[in-house]
Amino acid sequence: MEAEFKDSHYWALILGGSTGLGLASARKLAKHGMNIIIIHRDIEGEIPEIEETFDEIRAHGVELKSFNVDATDADKRSHLISEIVKILNEKGKIRSLIHSISKARLRPMTGKDQTLSNQDFQLTIDAMAISLYDWTKDCFENKLFAKDARIISFTSEGHKKAWANYAAVSAAKAALEAITRNIALEFAPHGIRANCIQAGVTVTRSLQMIPGNETLRVHALKHNPFKRLTVPADVGNVVYLMSKDEAGWINGSIIPVNGGEHLK
Repeated sequence: MEAEFKDSHYWALILGGSTGLGLASARKLAKHGMNIIIIHRDIEGEIPEIEETFDEIRAHGVELKSFNVDATDADKRSHLISEIVKILNEKGKIRSLIHSISKARLRPMTGKDQTLSNQDFQLTIDAMAISLYDWTKDCFENKLFAKDARIISFTSEGHKKAWANYAAVSAAKAALEAITRNIALEFAPHGIRANCIQAGVTVTRSLQMIPGNETLRVHALKHNPFKRLTVPADVGNVVYLMSKDEAGWINGSIIPVNGGEHLK
């Protein structure tokens, strides 16, 4: 396997990279020689297994630094940026900033149980959309990006479809796409490309938290031309492709990565 990023001093900064799509992206990029920084938020009992996974990634001969910190906290983000500056040590640069933060309030709008509040919308949209701009802005102002950099985030069909209990996330995904389009426009003169990957229904910890997710899986299997669900590695493969030189003319796009699930 060609490790085309080896010796390039390129790094991927992955926000939410201990599981799911973020971890799959880290695995794939590391196989091709890219160094990895992962910001994740997990409970203490999960750390040993996560560190084993990180060691497997390091076995590809790349550097991997990780921080178990809330990436959406402004004060902690400022500290993390300072640590990343030290890690890169002037020579290294961020080639790919990958936003895979999943921090949401999944509640109904009506009913006897606790319903969605204004604060629930604010927390979800801030974590899953606005934080993309916060990190982009801080990395840019600290001159951490490579001359040709890629910003990649993950959206879903929920940005335009209504699913019960998903309203706050749906709003966040719509905002994420809007923010991505403007980053693509306003940061382009500085060599930064920004795109969203619209993954198909993928069995991750985040999906399993959605009430009624079994129905989403059944619907996806029924309508997917290949009759299977998307897996995290499918998405990691496209993150890698989007990080290559040849993808430099793709900017401001929403890219379906779902085997054609969206066609029906």
